[in-house]
Amino acid sequence: MDERPARWSSATVFPDMWADTADDPRDTGGGAPEGERATLEEFLTGYRLTLRMKCEGLTPEQLARRSVPPSTMSLLGLLRHLAEVERDWITWITGEPLPKVYGRRDADFDEAVADPAAVRAAYADLEREQAAADAALAVRTDLGERLPKDGIAVRELMVHRIEEYARHCGHADLLRECVDGRIGQ
Repeated sequence: MDERPARWSSATVFPDMWADTADDPRDTGGGAPEGERATLEEFLTGYRLTLRMKCEGLTPEQLARRSVPPSTMSLLGLLRHLAEVERDWITWITGEPLPKVYGRRDADFDEAVADPAAVRAAYADLEREQAAADAALAVRTDLGERLPKDGIAVRELMVHRIEEYARHCGHADLLRECVDGRIGQ
């Protein structure tokens, strides 16, 4: 018997997609963003929503499942990790070191446990840290401005944020497929 879950999709119009295009929360309904900053922000928003979509509809046990042993990576761990990363970016932006969200190094993945309270906390932590990083960056209107962290430009940090989410959305694709067979667009 094949132990792999069957692939499935909730899409009805395009069954090879995660969701029908009319139901895709990443579709803003408008045209292309106007300007460089708006483009960068839209891409980041899209990847943030993609990560949430990959975690949608799963139990705490499924979110915490380490699908590719011996890795400690799980979907819940990714949510927690990205909260840590957002917190780190605030330090890059302000130059003021902040404590880790989860305390010790690698606790974001190592301590991702199948508990409803831990899942709620992970989502709340991620939303809080995203909002704080966004607010810290919003006052930096010049994309060429150099930030305290290694003198990188605001533009470079914005691209790095997109890259970080894009890479982890790829991980989330594989993790989700291992959990329930669902693949995504």
